[in-house]
Amino acid sequence: MDVLRCDHLPDDLWREQKAIHFDGSVTVRARQTLEETQWLLSLANLEPRIKGVVGWLDLASDKVDIQLAQFGTHPKLVGVRHVVQDEPDDEFMLRPDFLNGINKLKRHNLAYDLLLYEKHLPIAVKVVEQFPEQTFVLDHISKPLIKDQVLSPWDSNLRELASFPNVSCKLSGMVTEADWASWKPEDLAPFMDIALEAFGPDRLMIGSDWPVCILAGDYQRVMQCTMGYLGRLSKREQASILGDNCRRIYRLS
Repeated sequence: MDVLRCDHLPDDLWREQKAIHFDGSVTVRARQTLEETQWLLSLANLEPRIKGVVGWLDLASDKVDIQLAQFGTHPKLVGVRHVVQDEPDDEFMLRPDFLNGINKLKRHNLAYDLLLYEKHLPIAVKVVEQFPEQTFVLDHISKPLIKDQVLSPWDSNLRELASFPNVSCKLSGMVTEADWASWKPEDLAPFMDIALEAFGPDRLMIGSDWPVCILAGDYQRVMQCTMGYLGRLSKREQASILGDNCRRIYRLS
């Protein structure tokens, strides 16, 4: 983990993005603090290449309305994410206080990013079905067991979640679920096949998971792997996944 124990700032990412002709990105919080959400929004105020911020608010708190009033009007705040994968209770998302927090997001035009493991997908289905008008984005295709090439029951659970039209999915976070030292694009392809089949090209978006991805490969290699896979699609479909869907789903200005 030593490679991650340093500052990773916008200029570091811009150098990487320029090489593959990306002109910006949505940044997603790493720590569950209001201070980090504020910091990311302050960067976005200065950096036009930060198109949006998925921050953290304490959705289970009785102060969530105050937090939404403080942050929800910022034009660059486009979503909220909670690290469900680290919660000891697998059914954390079904807590009434947390569901109450999710229920408040739509009025502020905020997406909810689902950060979870593949074992949480059935719980995610129970959450999503309660909020048919809320925008949900599944991060990292829910971290399936890529290293061991285990598709089931992840595949069927993913398809069930994808049956809800208000859920989209990021093609991201896959290399760190593979063998860090020896992964190949072919290891990821079966999982991208299923995600593409389940969500279709209009509900997928590319993601890097930078800087976490550098545990298993540099930014260029990680992004080129996904972009190479998408090369089989039409130009319109590629444009959708490489940017247009993100702009639409997160309501980027």
